[in-house]
Amino acid sequence: MAIDTVLDKKVQVLIDLRGYKLLERKELKDYVYFNVETPEKKKILICAIPGNDAIGIRHIAQLAKNIKTQGFNRGMIITIGKYTQAAKSSARKNRIELIPTNSPSFNIFEHNLVPKHEILTPEEKMEMLKNYRVKPYQLPRIKTSDPIAKVIGAKAGDILKITRKSPTAGVYISYRYVVEG
Repeated sequence: MAIDTVLDKKVQVLIDLRGYKLLERKELKDYVYFNVETPEKKKILICAIPGNDAIGIRHIAQLAKNIKTQGFNRGMIITIGKYTQAAKSSARKNRIELIPTNSPSFNIFEHNLVPKHEILTPEEKMEMLKNYRVKPYQLPRIKTSDPIAKVIGAKAGDILKITRKSPTAGVYISYRYVVEG
């Protein structure tokens, strides 16, 4: 089975933008599995499902079983099809991230109007909050459903550092608090 080239590009962009290291790519009958490692040395199993079929609870159960038996920390599903409501609910319980069907198949940070976004480490987060004497809820917000937040893997409670180039200020840094949404 040959994986859809658009889907293959989406997986590659996701791996690149999140700083993952591809360890193995395995093609099976209905899926393509990508075994990746995060910068924190955690193992993630990415399941690419070609076609426009709805992704249901059966797909989630299969991936959850593979995560458990093969010793992965968590999993992801990326597809061009839609996710059922039952699949969304089951995915949350099984530590499986569902990548939206509208995720980009190109590096969105290569566009000149998209500034650099970074997720702060816990240490950087504490330092920034201390320096500015603010609480996270006092910062401007960005939703987890925002395309940039999805692409870089931001979760509720994270703080994003956004670095923009400005003709008057040179480099301008702002921060956003990630909220569920």
